[in-house]
Amino acid sequence: MPVSKKQQACVNRYVKENYDRINVTMAKGRKEILRQAAEKYGLSINGYINLAIAEKLEKDMDVE
Repeated sequence: MPVSKKQQACVNRYVKENYDRINVTMAKGRKEILRQAAEKYGLSINGYINLAIAEKLEKDMDVE
């Protein structure tokens, strides 16, 4: 079922107000490796990357 323009505008506004966006550039082929690793844990690529960053920050910076 398609999303209306008004619904999409609301989602976009929510994302803009509540999330920071970061573009990540990597070598060709890495995205597929990330997708496979994420799938192994039942995560999206975004979820997998966020988990990896959170674990690294916790280890390096004592950030929870």
